Amino acid sequence: MKHLDRKIFNIIGYVCLIVLAILCLLPFILVVSSSLTDENKIITDGYQFIPTVFSAEAYSILFKYPQQMIQAYIVTIGVTTAGTALGLFLTSMTAYALSRKDFKWRNQFSFFFFFTTLFSGGLVPWYLLMVNYLHMKDTVLALIIPLVLNVFYIIVMKSFMSGIPEAIVESAKIDGAGDFRIYARLVLPLSKPALATIGLFLALAYWNDWYNALLFISNEDLMPLQYYLYKMLGNMDGMRKAMMGAGAVVTTSIPTESLKMAMTVVATGPILLAYPFVQRYFVQGLTIGAVKG
Repeated sequence: MKHLDRKIFNIIGYVCLIVLAILCLLPFILVVSSSLTDENKIITDGYQFIPTVFSAEAYSILFKYPQQMIQAYIVTIGVTTAGTALGLFLTSMTAYALSRKDFKWRNQFSFFFFFTTLFSGGLVPWYLLMVNYLHMKDTVLALIIPLVLNVFYIIVMKSFMSGIPEAIVESAKIDGAGDFRIYARLVLPLSKPALATIGLFLALAYWNDWYNALLFISNEDLMPLQYYLYKMLGNMDGMRKAMMGAGAVVTTSIPTESLKMAMTVVATGPILLAYPFVQRYFVQGLTIGAVKG
């Protein structure tokens, strides 16, 4: 009887998971389908899951200048990789220091980090600091530094590291290991789930960032992908409004709606492909069995 109940429970669970997976997949299918649908068809019949009138005009416009698109991809990939690696390193080191009970000032530093989440200096002082004092105008650092540390991620990492058995650290100290060696050889390997989760959040933040580029980047060679697509879409809308203001007959030669969907595919595709490589680290209990007895 118990075997039958477990089998029924598994069937219901798998069915629910399949339904949820399909529901999560449907919006992306709609985006891809709409990006390959003729603009006139979208305007008359709306978005459809299966394109009845196929058109790749949106992608042809999007990749009209492939060199600029490739450059934007290179900048985004470089910023995302460097920013995620640096962010994980600084976040994990800060969290490790705050999680150590023998660190005398850990409560004071924790309050200092938390205090920064309640108040902000504002946009104008921040802009003046970045441009006039740090001289980061039109530099790659202007895309990396603002997002490199997040207090919430530090708190999450600190909580995870606090759950690592103290006996592991103590045994390493007895063997003569220093703090950095304990951090690098013991704490980091045991913190893979937290590192993978925070790394994914950091990568998404860097990949989707366009606001810092809007503020600090005017050099076209340093424009990230999101800001490049943002400017392209703004230029398309500006052209349509200018034509309407001039009294011209606005046709659908500019596929605005399908172009938005094509931009979504181009912007989200690579980061979706990277997710399966991180998913396997979303597990818990890596410290089970690390301490005997």
